[in-house]
Amino acid sequence: MPRRCAVPLLVLLVCAVFAGVTGCSGRADERPTVVVTTNILGDITRQIVGGEAEVKVLMKPNADPHSFGVSAAEAAEIESADLVVYNGLGLEENVLRHVSAARDSGVPTLGVGKAVDPLTYKSDETAGRPDPHFWTDPYRVRKAVRLIGEKVAGEVDGVDKKAIAAQTTEYGDKVRRLSARMKERFAAIPKERRKLVTNHHVFGYLAHRFRFQVVGAVIPSGTTLASPSAADMKSLATTIDRTGVKAIFVDSSQPDRLARVLKRESHVDVAVVPLFSESLTEKGKGAATYLQMMRANSKAIERGLTRS
Repeated sequence: MPRRCAVPLLVLLVCAVFAGVTGCSGRADERPTVVVTTNILGDITRQIVGGEAEVKVLMKPNADPHSFGVSAAEAAEIESADLVVYNGLGLEENVLRHVSAARDSGVPTLGVGKAVDPLTYKSDETAGRPDPHFWTDPYRVRKAVRLIGEKVAGEVDGVDKKAIAAQTTEYGDKVRRLSARMKERFAAIPKERRKLVTNHHVFGYLAHRFRFQVVGAVIPSGTTLASPSAADMKSLATTIDRTGVKAIFVDSSQPDRLARVLKRESHVDVAVVPLFSESLTEKGKGAATYLQMMRANSKAIERGLTRS
């Protein structure tokens, strides 16, 4: 082979190897980027976006949304995103300042919690403050799905709007079926047993939607960063004794030591039941998607409150 052909042939071979990755133009995947703060919203957004954009989720599986942080590189990703989807209402306490900085620099953002008609806390030191845990109400999640789909289609250049609309409708239907199944499952729980004690105030939306009574929380706060006092523990133990609560529901990713202490201090047979309340898990660990999480939780709540 003549020597003058060696370089062009090498270029052709390199292009063949990398075809479909860079197009032999030197450019990487140029899809738009949607950055999402929490992994619950991350899963929901991925179902809506599909392959139309790259979805980057900041919160790792089993992380606490109240305390997780981001690296300098992740902060830069927030400020260079085509869209930032976040929960808000004070949930991602260490990340919201980066979201604000991105918004100030012109990045489109969507604060989902504020947009889905948030409830406020009713008791303890959080009374009157907005409750960020809206995802425990699948009806509000259906609204969130629609809002995210509209925001992606309207703000993110380069996506197929028809594909986003179809995926939004398809996933919204799945959440609707989840709602119906939860309502059916909870119907099996007698009215006098529809009382919830949790590790902190996280299931207010579920209680409001499906007619449960939130009796109390081990940590009387809307965040896991707070701690209960001895007086709080004594008061809750008294409430459990008085109401005959059958189960204490604790987050599966958090230590349940306080719940077990409370169980020992009360004089009724109380089960300590783990739930997936604020974070998804890795694949195969029981709650890798929002739908899996809510199905597992509704089943655990039914069993916990109907036990003999």
